[in-house]
Amino acid sequence: RAMRHQLGTFSQTASPPPLKIWFVFGVALSLLLIVQLQSAEGRSRQARSLQLTMPRELITLQVGQCGNQIGQEFWQQLCFEHGIRPDGILEQQSADTQDRKDVFFYQADDEKYIPRAVLIDLEPRVHANIKSSAYKTLFNHENFFCPTDAGGAGNNWGEGYSKGEDKMEQLFDIIDREADGSDNPEGFVLCHSVAGGTGSGLGSFLLERLNDRYPKKLIHTYSVFPNQDETSDVVVQPYNSLLTLKRLTQNADSVVVLDNTALNRIASTITAGEHEGSFTQVNRLVSTIMAASTTTLRYPSYMNNDLVGLLASLIPTPRLHFLMTGFTPLVSGDMHSTSVRKTSVLDVMARLLQPKNIMVSTPRPSRNNSHCYVSILNVIQGDVDPTQVHKSLQRIRERRQTKFIPWGPASIQVALSRKNQTDNRVSGLMLANHTSIAQLFKGTRKSFDSLYKAKAFIGQFRKQKMFEDSLTEFEDSRQVCAVSVWSCASLVDGCCVAWFGWLLLSSRRSGGLRCFVGFCSDALLQLVFFFWLFLFGFVLVCCHSFLCVVGRLGPCW
Repeated sequence: RAMRHQLGTFSQTASPPPLKIWFVFGVALSLLLIVQLQSAEGRSRQARSLQLTMPRELITLQVGQCGNQIGQEFWQQLCFEHGIRPDGILEQQSADTQDRKDVFFYQADDEKYIPRAVLIDLEPRVHANIKSSAYKTLFNHENFFCPTDAGGAGNNWGEGYSKGEDKMEQLFDIIDREADGSDNPEGFVLCHSVAGGTGSGLGSFLLERLNDRYPKKLIHTYSVFPNQDETSDVVVQPYNSLLTLKRLTQNADSVVVLDNTALNRIASTITAGEHEGSFTQVNRLVSTIMAASTTTLRYPSYMNNDLVGLLASLIPTPRLHFLMTGFTPLVSGDMHSTSVRKTSVLDVMARLLQPKNIMVSTPRPSRNNSHCYVSILNVIQGDVDPTQVHKSLQRIRERRQTKFIPWGPASIQVALSRKNQTDNRVSGLMLANHTSIAQLFKGTRKSFDSLYKAKAFIGQFRKQKMFEDSLTEFEDSRQVCAVSVWSCASLVDGCCVAWFGWLLLSSRRSGGLRCFVGFCSDALLQLVFFFWLFLFGFVLVCCHSFLCVVGRLGPCW
């Protein structure tokens, strides 16, 4: 009462203008915010300029027989593009080129270029072939990891995983040395196969440990999936594939899927159907994809100068990071000549959308097929006018050659690169996020179910420490695969409630709810979310009505 009397007296005698004070305070605060925004913009411009001048290095990890073989072809392709001889010496005519060799190479004391690569295998055969090839002096021999007492993984995922746990300190001594030797490392590139023992088991172990050891670094993988049309000699291949698929889903930031079914078909197409594609031709196809997908990193322009910028437009959520690729014109055996005699921007962009040029075996588009694109990025290589790109995009849009998700932007993004891998005037690479990748997951799950139902060949895994007590790891991996299939189906349906529910369940650290969704159908899950939404609204209305009755909120609105 006394304070109200004093305030009343003060207001009658002094009468301060509160509106003017608040106005001056607001103006001062606005000026301060403007100054802060300008300084932040200046810092961001400086950071972008430093990003254009300072390369962000990528460390390549080649795991297993398949990973080392495609890695060897990849480094040969990079040496050919950058003008580096097999002994690591830069050719004279390539000394003045404005490229970023430091993304994948570093210069030694003798000024030779050394790949930022760690070659990992549990058998010495592939390493011996690399050391006896023409590129034997290119690699750092301290980065060859092949324990003498390893004895191989025996095409068993559990054996490869256990060998990784036993040799963890030796393995990460090499990886940490490479990371410490980089000025601004952006992440890791993993090359492996998901069907064998070393590439799947040891590769899965590396994915988990890299995610824990370097949580702020990207993990980008080139994963070769087995041929679904042929019977494999590895009887436990479905087990290996499903266990690796769980780690790729939970621990990788982006996965470029390379299907052996499509790779063999494309390799036989290059040879005009004379014979099936050899391992060398298939590995060369994979190395072409790897080199083309990193072109904008090694030959920078105004956009897509780092791996984050390249993948940001392709991956809408952390879980939906499995990418399909396509390349045209296809390169024949001598790495230079192609079957396409004349190329244009429109022709290249139209060919990239054809299923025969995609490196994943997916169902062909039809009326009964509801699969569609989530996002597309085309990397067009060669001396190209941007106006031709706009005309080509308009022509493709008029012909309705692509089908996108109903709730997202229906547009194809294009990145231009002056460097061209082939002798053609224009070549192109497509990186796409497509819902038909779920068919590959379904095939893996179907093969797993046929073996696991009869508990066939489980004894080989029972010998490992992880599977001694129980087989819950198989069940958890199957549930993660089921969630991946369901997430692609929810994208096609376009149901807001199902999409919102999947977003809640797509975090990396989610646990029990994700396992429950693996057994639910789309309709049941949507009904569950509708029920909880209705229950939440009903509780809100009841609480508000009760407060209105007791007079806390006034009249009911």
